[in-house]
Amino acid sequence: MNPRRLGSALLAAALTLTGLVLSPFSPANAAATLTQVSSFGSNPGALRMYSYVPTGLPAGRPLVVALHGCTQSATDYYGHSGWPKYADLYRAAVVFPEQTSSNNALSCFNWFTAGDIGRGRGEALSIRQMVDHAITAYGSDPGRVYVTGLSAGGAMTAVMLAAYPDVFAGGAVVAGLPYDCGTICQYQAQSKTPKQWGDLVRAAHPGYTGPWPRIGVWYGTADTTVVPANATELRDQWTNVWGVPQTATSTAALPGGTTVEYYRDAVALYRVPGLGHGTPVAPGGAENQCGTTGSYYLASVCSSYYIAQSWGLSGGATPPSPTPPSPTPSSQPCFTASNYAHTVAGRATRSGGSTFANGSGQAMGLWNTFIVHTLRQTGPNHYVIADGQC
Repeated sequence: MNPRRLGSALLAAALTLTGLVLSPFSPANAAATLTQVSSFGSNPGALRMYSYVPTGLPAGRPLVVALHGCTQSATDYYGHSGWPKYADLYRAAVVFPEQTSSNNALSCFNWFTAGDIGRGRGEALSIRQMVDHAITAYGSDPGRVYVTGLSAGGAMTAVMLAAYPDVFAGGAVVAGLPYDCGTICQYQAQSKTPKQWGDLVRAAHPGYTGPWPRIGVWYGTADTTVVPANATELRDQWTNVWGVPQTATSTAALPGGTTVEYYRDAVALYRVPGLGHGTPVAPGGAENQCGTTGSYYLASVCSSYYIAQSWGLSGGATPPSPTPPSPTPSSQPCFTASNYAHTVAGRATRSGGSTFANGSGQAMGLWNTFIVHTLRQTGPNHYVIADGQC
């Protein structure tokens, strides 16, 4: 063999053995890199802006805003979440906002601070300015702007969807919280009706009548950092904003046992069984695999892939058709009883002095014989509040 070819072959073998050969979708294999943008507006929230723009990206492509969680950074989320892979594959720009420890000791976005969650103020406005800069600088399509994030970044995703529903076509909240719920929601479920949840969103941009962004809600059933009831409360909040029932119209199964409930074409609720607090990732080279594991990046299913699919980034106008369909409401049994009787019958659970529906985790109020609810059974040991609907 030619000595030069032999040397090249030995080098390739060595790189393979040391794990340095990169997959086709690895960010480091692309010419583009994560780049800090030093100036993008008045930046009242004092955030940092980073962008990943695939080489040769044409104008008119989608824009994704990806928000990291507490103790994380833009670089961290870029390196683990899988979004650079889908930016390259589906031709989209990604903006990674970054919190600083001078704003929050744990580098959490301040989803609970009134001055940061209102339209035209603080951190929410800084992120909006990043979007405006990206649309101008990268030629992104203003009609295809999306936002997603983990934990505090997920809560901030809900903030952006509520404060700027005219800017975002859709969003995905991963292990996050409802809009304007404060820090209390992180640790315990709240006794609010869907209308009360929806009113919080409507108050963020008074007078706005739509169209509202579509929203996906992701959570792990074993999350002990953000109580899983936040997922159903987010569902209640946004189905109410959209004016659709809190009963799923169809369901589907994803890899790893993950299930998704669709509430018409407005809200999707993803349940990842046994997952703790983190972004679900699935390392690998297949199109529906992404990310790398690490602190708060947990091996399960590639959430970024299914989020991108739900937004139509791969070229489809709508998300994949969910199958099989769930039972129609008329075939789902209903039970009307006091909170005490529901728990005795095994349809609800008592926690402290409060009652929560099994499966959905919906808050039903105080545990006593005076408060009465109708529960609809939508699956095995899964109940939703259906007052006035049965």
